[in-house]
Amino acid sequence: MATSLTSVVVGARLTHSATVIFLHGLGDSGHGWSFLANELSNSFPQVKWILPNAPTIPITLNAGYKMPGWFDLTGLDKSSLDDEDEKGMLSSLSSVNKVIEQELSSGIAPEKIIVGGFSQGGVMALLAGLTSERKLGGIIACSTWLAMADKMKVMGTDANKSTPILMCHGDADDVVKYQFGKESAERLTSYGYKVDFKTYPGMPHSACPEELQAIAAFIKARLA
Repeated sequence: MATSLTSVVVGARLTHSATVIFLHGLGDSGHGWSFLANELSNSFPQVKWILPNAPTIPITLNAGYKMPGWFDLTGLDKSSLDDEDEKGMLSSLSSVNKVIEQELSSGIAPEKIIVGGFSQGGVMALLAGLTSERKLGGIIACSTWLAMADKMKVMGTDANKSTPILMCHGDADDVVKYQFGKESAERLTSYGYKVDFKTYPGMPHSACPEELQAIAAFIKARLA
């Protein structure tokens, strides 16, 4: 059974007709990305912003101490990222899908729902978007990588085969290596997905104004 997530919610300023769900990274919370909603809400007054909080779980990378995380991580090198906590990912996927279903039940059309995330949250955004049985409006994946990459060719649904994907990554990222993001975008492209991969010179494992502008442009195009 999917766990119900608590969320930071920034309501639509006008009549609610679209939703952006954005998932934070390891050790963070929905509040950590509330600036995104606050900065863009004037541009998209019809959008409700949902910023879910990950459950608190033991993280091997953090010596087993508990912290907010969508799944366990043993490390951030290539071999560690390949040693995937599929059980944790699939559990969080069920929880994220529950958030999406709640929006659908409230009357929001699936093509007016965008799912996005940063780092671990970006992993979950790709998983949720690519495997959804509903045709979503778009997927945003920042400073992240494609998990279950070999399986995604089969796990991905026909519903979102043509759903646009925006991937953003700084080439100075020393947490999730730029190479991992670029290779993930190339893998998705090889599977037939429409990926716009944007590189931000000098950007570390963070965000920058240019990236936020790209996210805003993507949302505008997808919700037009």
